[in-house]
Amino acid sequence: MAKYSESERQMKPAAYRMLIRAEVIDNLYEQILHKMIVEKRYLEPNYTAMRMAEELNTNVRYISATVSLRFGMNYAQLISGYRLREALYVLRDRHNIKLNMSEVAQRCGFASRQTFYATFFKAYHKTPKEYQAEAVAKQAERTSRKNKDK
Repeated sequence: MAKYSESERQMKPAAYRMLIRAEVIDNLYEQILHKMIVEKRYLEPNYTAMRMAEELNTNVRYISATVSLRFGMNYAQLISGYRLREALYVLRDRHNIKLNMSEVAQRCGFASRQTFYATFFKAYHKTPKEYQAEAVAKQAERTSRKNKDK
């Protein structure tokens, strides 16, 4: 029998996080932001914490600690968040209306359409296709109103 429950284990912070100097965490935070915002590495379906650690000349524990302390989530959640924001942009863009959902998933860095659908639905409680239909309808309504006002 376990000494403590799974929920207690999850709440207990990893001791090594407190041993990493603040300036190291701050530096890694800036580098991770650069990887995500400037380089958009999240668009690569197989962009792992290990790969990021190699590129930043550090180790996975430091990446994990930085993501946890500065972003308040784990690495997978961080990557998914960036991919989901990209998906919202792609789905709202009228130039992408003819893309099928597999193409949208691929364009946003998801490894498969199924993963994309599951992640999107969990976050927004609707399918990507439903979101796209709503976005297109809103854009049409705004365009209609704008043309009426002329």
